[in-house]
Amino acid sequence: MTNFTQSINFPGSLPLTRNLLAAACFFAMTQASAAGFISDVKQISDQEVRSGEGYYRADGKWLVYQAEVAGENPFYQIYLKNIASGEVQQVSPGIGKTTCSWVHPIQEKVLFSSTHEDPEAKAKMTTEIEQRKSGQRRSYAWDYDEFYDIYETDFAGGNIRNLTHTKGYDAEASWSPDGRLIAFASNRRAYSEPLSEAETVLFSNDPSSMIDIYIMDADGSNVKRLTHTNSYDGGPFFSPDGKRIVWRRFSENGQEAEIFTMNTDGSDQKQITRLNKMSWAPFYHPSNQYIIFATNVHGHRNFELYIVDIDGKKEPVRVTDEEGFDGLPVFTPDGQYITWTSDRTPDHKGRLFHGKWDHKKALESLGLE
Repeated sequence: MTNFTQSINFPGSLPLTRNLLAAACFFAMTQASAAGFISDVKQISDQEVRSGEGYYRADGKWLVYQAEVAGENPFYQIYLKNIASGEVQQVSPGIGKTTCSWVHPIQEKVLFSSTHEDPEAKAKMTTEIEQRKSGQRRSYAWDYDEFYDIYETDFAGGNIRNLTHTKGYDAEASWSPDGRLIAFASNRRAYSEPLSEAETVLFSNDPSSMIDIYIMDADGSNVKRLTHTNSYDGGPFFSPDGKRIVWRRFSENGQEAEIFTMNTDGSDQKQITRLNKMSWAPFYHPSNQYIIFATNVHGHRNFELYIVDIDGKKEPVRVTDEEGFDGLPVFTPDGQYITWTSDRTPDHKGRLFHGKWDHKKALESLGLE
């Protein structure tokens, strides 16, 4: 297991590490770049090759995220940060790929997806390392590895338990606010159910086409499929009151995505955005009044953060205005701060950023009480 300490804590404004002093002017520039919604912007991860997709426990005392750390594994692993001490502990096994972590709202447990039980996991790690050493550059593409399963583990990375045990991509999981349910995305039906000839061709060309939203009890039982499309439904998160789920649905050609919400039983599926672009990574503000998400309405590779009311009746409002990628936004449980993933770094690799959130301005911009 990897254990290291980062000296930037949050919320608040503490001194930067020596590694970040050289980028102080850069940070000062980012503080004025968030259209007034975000202030006191700081990079809060710097010791990894790249990092992102951080989520808080309900008490705000822990942050779980994924990161690549120099070593024998070139893929993301899962790390848990103690906000008070700044100590960071690896909680995933260290073999294979991992993604999409979450912290239990009450218990000391972490949820994430991993391929460490893939018999070829170590071989794939070696192949990836050699590929990178060769200097060959590949366009970024998400991996729908059929060996991804959803696991839970304790804060020390022990007592790991497979909750899905099903062939196919099982990932993008999160606990409900009371910890009783898990929403997740999966293309398991492509491996277990008969497909039409057209579906077989579609899945062969695009494994994400069969990904739907599912819900299950926290122990992995009572699995229920909530969406029924031949396009990618993924990234589900529960609303603060636990009554609804927000997610993003791709178009059938995979070129666009919009934000949707539904009841936790799959009923009342409601489209929230109509931007006809790639809108994804939605997340509720703890007030349950609006949703923040990322979209590329300003350019194919220029993802910015936007907010929209939970009913989609208002025009979405732009939050960030930096070139490059700003995405995967989450709010602290008290709603006063925001953490997101951005490549607004000198090396243009994804890192976690954090800033103070102006909730009042958000409400005013959307015309909400």
